[in-house]
Amino acid sequence: MAEKTRSDQHPSLLHGKYELGRMLGHGTFAKVYHARNLQTGKSVAMKVVCKEKVIKVGMMEQMKREIAVMKMVKHPNIVELHEVMASKSKIYLAMELVRGGELFSKIAKGRLNEDSARHYFQQLVSVVDFCHSRGVYHRDLKPENLLLYEDCSLKVTDFGLSAFSEHLKQDGLLHTTCGTPAYVAPEVIGKKGYDGAKADIWSCGVILYVLLAGFLPFQDDNLVSMYRKIYRGDFKCPPWFSPEARMLITKLLDPNPNTRITISKVMDSTWFKKSVPKTIRTKEELEFEAFTGEKSSKPETLNAFHIISLSEGFDLSPLFEEKEIEEKEEVRFATTKPASSVISKLEEVAKSVKFSVKKSESSVRLQGQECGRKGKLAIAADIFALTPSFLVVEVKKDHGDTLEYNRFCIKELRPALKDIVWTSPVDNSTVNQKQRMSCS
Repeated sequence: MAEKTRSDQHPSLLHGKYELGRMLGHGTFAKVYHARNLQTGKSVAMKVVCKEKVIKVGMMEQMKREIAVMKMVKHPNIVELHEVMASKSKIYLAMELVRGGELFSKIAKGRLNEDSARHYFQQLVSVVDFCHSRGVYHRDLKPENLLLYEDCSLKVTDFGLSAFSEHLKQDGLLHTTCGTPAYVAPEVIGKKGYDGAKADIWSCGVILYVLLAGFLPFQDDNLVSMYRKIYRGDFKCPPWFSPEARMLITKLLDPNPNTRITISKVMDSTWFKKSVPKTIRTKEELEFEAFTGEKSSKPETLNAFHIISLSEGFDLSPLFEEKEIEEKEEVRFATTKPASSVISKLEEVAKSVKFSVKKSESSVRLQGQECGRKGKLAIAADIFALTPSFLVVEVKKDHGDTLEYNRFCIKELRPALKDIVWTSPVDNSTVNQKQRMSCS
């Protein structure tokens, strides 16, 4: 379908799929429009980037990096990238529409109380911790890049200055000076190399200070003077800060990156863990408690259609191969042991890691006690019968973070279940041949 062109040089209809509406904002290289997906009726934010401007200033790699990062980091508190399109002169990014505006606008009306500040800060730290676990460093955290839903949930955006762990130099550090001056860590200004995780933590400290104070910790009309204050960690907490908040901010804004508080210590701090009034139990926890397994008293017998539906990735022992952890949300294996043996093994695993257990004769549900990067990890195991003496067990993530689930599979499930996993004679002969080859 041909594109209809407006006078402002962007198509009003993209690929016959998105209808562009009013402009929501603009920057040096891009404009953001309200858009509607004509197929679903869903509203999105369409970021329209001018290729010529980006190429002219040598920022095409940065643009590609932003897209790569947004595709990789899927988190409830990160703005979701739905789709990327392009024409000869433009790049179009269809993104999640966040209607509540910037956190900056909320702070501009006045400082927040500690419960509200904690509510936003907890979500920010959750995102930062998640990104760091994926080897991604944001490097431009500030209230302008934190968007709000109407329900006051936080969404982190603008990964244009982010870096991957692959960008580290031989000294294991990043060396590109970037970020917004008032929020940038002293070691970044120093141009001697810096740890991206520690630099993000500093920025989180500045953001927390701003949320509670209503102004910046390091302020000066002269940029050099402001940098001197940042170098020295020269700031004062207002008298209305609680002792716990004052202590946490002092540790976050430690000018020495080697002694600065870590993200795990932040999450374990008294101030961070203090509850904000909210629903005590999550939807996932209620579903776990409601599980009875009444629908399946015995393992369901698989027919040909079931087998075909399970055939995608039907590797009967992926848990037990020495491979790098891949972000998979389910895994299957076969066993000649009875369902009761499988269930007993899973109960042993749950007991060893202090997970709660719900079970029936053909299924098991495990749920962690501690909150991870996306809440409590929950795992479902369902048992199917190919024949009365040959079972297929499907293990999948029910809730939580995929990387944490994969690590759980590798560290806990693999050792616990290896004795009951069936391997074909062909697999055994292959293993024996490898062993003979390794010994020769």
